[in-house]
Amino acid sequence: MNLAGERATEALGGLLARAARAGDVITMSGPLGVGKTALARGFLGALGHEGEVPSPSFAIVQPYEDLDPPVWHVDLFRIDDVGELDELGLEAAADGVLLVEWPEKAGDRAWPQALGLTLEFAEGNARRLTAKVPPSWQSRWPL
Repeated sequence: MNLAGERATEALGGLLARAARAGDVITMSGPLGVGKTALARGFLGALGHEGEVPSPSFAIVQPYEDLDPPVWHVDLFRIDDVGELDELGLEAAADGVLLVEWPEKAGDRAWPQALGLTLEFAEGNARRLTAKVPPSWQSRWPL
């Protein structure tokens, strides 16, 4: 599927937010600047977050615990060793939604039941979206 640009990517995030529920993990893969954080911005905005949605590249984990369900936006770009994940406290996200950028840094076995999204650059400002929709999302997948 093609997304026309950043606005369409944010809109997809909003659709996913309306379908998400506590315990979900949504992974977002793709090169730098492709729109992973834009998707997260749309997701968080649809849940009522007002204000900035910075990329958590440096903080690694950005919690939004005031939302319903709570959301943890994670960027694993700077993770060099899978063992570092234990230090991030991601178990707290079991009561909310975990949005994970750069999930490949966590290894192949991390989050096997996640909704896996991959964004790639396409012609112009468009983005190509590929989704791995697990059984838990089959009836909720908005596209």
